[in-house]
Amino acid sequence: MTATAILERFPAQRTLVVGDICLDRWCRYDPRLAEPSRETGIPRTAVTGIEITPGAGGTVANNLAALGAGTVSVLGILGDDGHGYELRQALTERGIASDLCVVEPEVATFTYTKLLNAQTGEEDKPRVDFINTRPMPARADRQAIARLRDAVPGFDTILVSDQAETETGGVVSPAMREALAALAAQFPEKVFWVDSRLRPEHFRGVIVKPNEDEARAACRRAFGNDDFVRLWRLIAGPMLIVTHGSRGALIVNESPAWVETKPVANPVDICGAGDSFSAGAAVAYAIGRDAAEAVRFGNLVASITIMKEGTGTASVAELRTKL
Repeated sequence: MTATAILERFPAQRTLVVGDICLDRWCRYDPRLAEPSRETGIPRTAVTGIEITPGAGGTVANNLAALGAGTVSVLGILGDDGHGYELRQALTERGIASDLCVVEPEVATFTYTKLLNAQTGEEDKPRVDFINTRPMPARADRQAIARLRDAVPGFDTILVSDQAETETGGVVSPAMREALAALAAQFPEKVFWVDSRLRPEHFRGVIVKPNEDEARAACRRAFGNDDFVRLWRLIAGPMLIVTHGSRGALIVNESPAWVETKPVANPVDICGAGDSFSAGAAVAYAIGRDAAEAVRFGNLVASITIMKEGTGTASVAELRTKL
């Protein structure tokens, strides 16, 4: 199936993004207004403008919506706070449903505040992140898993975003991983696609897409050496897809295959490239069940987003032009 044919079938696809649905706050500050605080004498960071976008799993959902997927929903655990309100508003503005999300008063909405110099356009100050360092409350975990079980029959593709970089505090708990494995076995006709930064080796029965560094780290934690085939057998899913940036991706299954990509000269920002790749490749695989073609489609989407600042998306019109 060609990339054009895949794109034409996107409007019929129903996609669910599960996991760490975060808020990105892009704050532009003016260094010329850095007056000392009267109370402390410390120069202020004078924010003069804010742009709000869904991040982490929300970036995957943004890409799905931009690609024209017919139904895009997210399922995560949000705080009962102002950042959670802003995140739900940002999702709604993009046509992404957030009604499956659990609102939990005891957690903070995962929020990443990025400070951009208004004069240079550069992000030159440390981020201010609102994170959870304790496990999710048990009741929120149970509620999220129950909603997942109820929702899966209504979707074609379930993309899991496990991006929390703390030992605890992420939405994708051990119990959530067990539920995903059971659901993947129960619904073999659906695509379960996982992107996990720190825990690829802990998933079972699903497609897992780490990048090269994440895959090597997972192998070393699991068995002490780099062995992607062994990692795939441990996960026991349909395949393991290890992305290698501009060089392409390795599809690991009974017959491992390398899929090259066309390098892009002078990328503007590779932040979010993995998310845009997953959005394109997972749904392309759901449509055509051709792993190599899905990887090529995912790389095509990412080749557009890396030419934009921040966590950009690739529109249908941009893809058609590139094709």
